[in-house]
Amino acid sequence: VARMLPKEALHSRISNKAWSAFMRSEFDVAAFQAMKAVEVAVRESSGLSNDLLGVKLMRKAFDPKDGPLTDMEAEEGEKDARSALFAGAIGSYKNPHSHRDVQLTDPSEAVEIIMLANHLLRIIHARSKARS
Repeated sequence: VARMLPKEALHSRISNKAWSAFMRSEFDVAAFQAMKAVEVAVRESSGLSNDLLGVKLMRKAFDPKDGPLTDMEAEEGEKDARSALFAGAIGSYKNPHSHRDVQLTDPSEAVEIIMLANHLLRIIHARSKARS
């Protein structure tokens, strides 16, 4: 299992919690931890309030018109797509784990979700740096 998810390939926000859960074969926990880290990073980087959660937070942070993490230089369709990407990822992979038991037993699927979160964290980091 360790070869499937090299710890050194992971963003620092998920390299401990998500990787450790994955190594214990707690694939649902690993996926949740990775996506939760995305939500926390978006909130911190955007400066938006704690009362915005999940999909609503993603839509506000990446709002094509005035989102704090939106690349205003990007083409309109790309802004919309980025907002949809983040909202879809959180809505599909974080929210279900927050509200009910989700059976995730396939380590390959867990790796894919964790690597999606990894990529989203890299985007957030880049957008944060661009804002500074």
